[in-house]
Amino acid sequence: MTLIQSSPVRTEPVDVCASAPRAHPSPDGEDRYTISEVAAFTGLSAHTLRWYERIGLMPHVDRSHTGQRRFSNRDLDWLAFVAKLRLTGMPVADMVRYAELIRAGEDTFEERQELLEQTRRDVLSRVAELRDTVAVLDHKISFYADARRASEKV
Repeated sequence: MTLIQSSPVRTEPVDVCASAPRAHPSPDGEDRYTISEVAAFTGLSAHTLRWYERIGLMPHVDRSHTGQRRFSNRDLDWLAFVAKLRLTGMPVADMVRYAELIRAGEDTFEERQELLEQTRRDVLSRVAELRDTVAVLDHKISFYADARRASEKV
């Protein structure tokens, strides 16, 4: 499920994953996290967060008056979605492309959908491969269990 949210700071809508969101550390309006707080919350390193910003995966991170990054709950939601995309095996270039499409606006819904549908097809293919692998493992485990039982009867 996808949720379009607007932010008082940013004018463009951002696509975020809304399924089973993790509770935010602070309520909206009080959500200005430092890079170290986001790193602790997400498990990503500060280096990775800076890299995500540099490559365009998170191009609109707010800054304090001193230039320090200030992340919001919306940024945390986006990072949670990016983590799911990473788990799918989606290449970083495709994740960046998806982020670019979001920034381009609603006219890109069809292209975004196709990118996600292709990723879903890839994931389902890998799931099928893993099921086959589990079947082979189950067969081998059963073989060894049967062999052990047979040797114990002798």
